[in-house]
Amino acid sequence: MPVNAWDLPPEQPCWPFDGGDWRMAMGLMALDPARWLMVDDSCPALLAQRRQLLAQRHGAVTGFLPGSEAAQGELLALLADHLSHHFPGAYTRDGHRFTCHITGDAWDLADVGPNPLEVAGRLVAEDLCLLLPGPDDVLVLAAAVLCFPNRWRLHEKLGRPMAGIHAPVALYGEKLARPVDRFLETLAPERPVWRMNWGLNDDPALFQPDEVAHTAADAAITADNAGRRLFLRIERQTLRRLPATGAVLFTIRTYQRALADLTATEAAQFAHVLRTVPEPVARYKGLTRTGGPALGFLDRLAQGLGPS
Repeated sequence: MPVNAWDLPPEQPCWPFDGGDWRMAMGLMALDPARWLMVDDSCPALLAQRRQLLAQRHGAVTGFLPGSEAAQGELLALLADHLSHHFPGAYTRDGHRFTCHITGDAWDLADVGPNPLEVAGRLVAEDLCLLLPGPDDVLVLAAAVLCFPNRWRLHEKLGRPMAGIHAPVALYGEKLARPVDRFLETLAPERPVWRMNWGLNDDPALFQPDEVAHTAADAAITADNAGRRLFLRIERQTLRRLPATGAVLFTIRTYQRALADLTATEAAQFAHVLRTVPEPVARYKGLTRTGGPALGFLDRLAQGLGPS
């Protein structure tokens, strides 16, 4: 019988701001292995969305390069062990039979087809990306199940190294390319990490592959209605090296909140970050489209005021 949402712990979205200025940094923090993946009362709806996308947009949300199969299999085994140990009410394992009680689906882990990562992508709310050595032993994106992209398309990134994947990101080449490459070279299996990323969108959909940063702003969004028309999108990202294959796994759990749902303190912190984002980053994130109405609403909310 599927697990009901009320049988799962409540969702606890992370918060990426501390009241300080915007800063370009990796922002890595040590990851408690028990908190590698988030299983909560939002998962039934999220897993249902993932199932639908995998059925209707399979070619857009999956990508697998030849040679990634062993790493995919290692990931699925690791995931099954972790989920059944830490969330035994939602996931159980009996020999090779693994059951997700959130959806009621079960799999024979010894017979999951050519791409085990696709099964893994149906088990959790996180998107899953595997990096493997490519030409010259440089890590490239080799396999992924990416149901909730934020303005990027998987097949445009598949097979690319980190520098190529992040080429459009403002200031990445100047500030982060070398630190990221050095970090990935030395990442140890016993030292997983996590970080956060954020965006400001005018579309509540989680599946957003299209880049819109340079499209015209929606003139209908104003400071009066931005609380329900604009959404703070926060990504909780983890990185860990798989011990057997040496692949690097990158997970992305996406949280989204309407600006009206922020507290006054959160509104003040987010507004300060928006004011200190440098212009190239603001262009890349599309803040030239959404930043004005957002600030108008956030300032009122921070002061305890509603729409004028």
